[in-house]
Amino acid sequence: MSDATELHGPFEEATGDSTGAGALPVLVATAIVGIAGYVITWLVPRIVGVAEYSIFAIFWAFTFLVAAGLSGIQQEVSRATRPRTSPSDADHGRAHAGRFAVTTAVIVFVVILGTAPLWVDVVFPSDGWTLVWPLATGAASYTLLAVLTGSLYGTTAWRPLFWVILIEGVLRLALIAAVLTLTHDHVWLAWAVAAPFAATVAIMWPATRRRLTGRTVLDVGYRQLVWNVARTIVAATAMGALVSGFPLLLSLAVPRADPQQFGLLVLAATLVRAPLIVVGMALQSYLVVLFRNRQDSFWKILMLLEGLVLVVGALLALLGWWLGPAVFGFLYPGEPEPSGALIATLVGSSALVGALCITAPAVLSRSRHIAFTAGWVVAAVVTIGCLLIPLPLEARTILALVAGPATGLAVHLGALLAARREREPEEAVA
Repeated sequence: MSDATELHGPFEEATGDSTGAGALPVLVATAIVGIAGYVITWLVPRIVGVAEYSIFAIFWAFTFLVAAGLSGIQQEVSRATRPRTSPSDADHGRAHAGRFAVTTAVIVFVVILGTAPLWVDVVFPSDGWTLVWPLATGAASYTLLAVLTGSLYGTTAWRPLFWVILIEGVLRLALIAAVLTLTHDHVWLAWAVAAPFAATVAIMWPATRRRLTGRTVLDVGYRQLVWNVARTIVAATAMGALVSGFPLLLSLAVPRADPQQFGLLVLAATLVRAPLIVVGMALQSYLVVLFRNRQDSFWKILMLLEGLVLVVGALLALLGWWLGPAVFGFLYPGEPEPSGALIATLVGSSALVGALCITAPAVLSRSRHIAFTAGWVVAAVVTIGCLLIPLPLEARTILALVAGPATGLAVHLGALLAARREREPEEAVA
């Protein structure tokens, strides 16, 4: 049996161009973890109250804003990783994924601790440095996880990816539930949020090491890898600002908001936007590989996926308008209910972010890192700008959630159309 097909354990499989089939295990794991996330979003405010939930939500938002930014590492490693085709496929002049992962994790840890004096009192006014340590530890651990999952995506290793996604999300739910049975302390809850990053690496690296070590290569050297990663991190951070980090941005833009109103708005936005956004974000690296390996049907796949997201978004918005307030009343008895119109608008905004989550990997798959970054950055800048407009809390939130992703989507589509026009003369000559 050749090196390319040898099996080494329950987490391993043959490497091959099975991109189409890979969506199923990734989607199944994402769906399970999405349900776990919903349970967390239901469980924490139900036990600690909507007002106290806002403190947990800010730590959660900051943690996953940082993780979203660092997911740019995963996306670039996914794009750059290839199975080693022969023993002569040397590493000379190419970056080594393991060394890059460890070095970057240390840098992330040091940067967060080093910059914390500048922001800790603003972001964590009540708990301070006690929340910085789980944030820094979680971010450094996520860096290792990002390189591991990027390597698995690049080699289309769907079975190990299924377990990575599943273990991280389900373990987080289990830890948070366990902590809530003992205490409502924000610091303990913060460690429960951060710990699964490191735990997943500790569990999955021994199970996947043999299929990656010596069997994969990166298509760039360290200098180009760092430059590419820098751009994807900027883009992914902007993406995180639109999604995971939005409650944090909202709290900074409206620091004196009523805790009850703020908590309700954050809770509503988190719950109703999740179905499309969680799936879109989880599939970023998968879509990069899909578009990279399916250049002959690139536009067909792109239009099909965009149409699917917009249709599903419209249907979910109608359901949210019709049933949303009643569902909130059932899940959170005794708490205020958001209006059906607000819920429908929030769902509609999530469809725009979902569409952006498709154009982004499409642009990146064609190695157009600048356009990839520009789309997300423009979306984030417009979002932040809208949050600073002196409007009522609900109005500025809706404006930011709609205008930001819409402008980013326009940037990506413009870049893809420009690239298509450039390719047409080349293909005609060929």
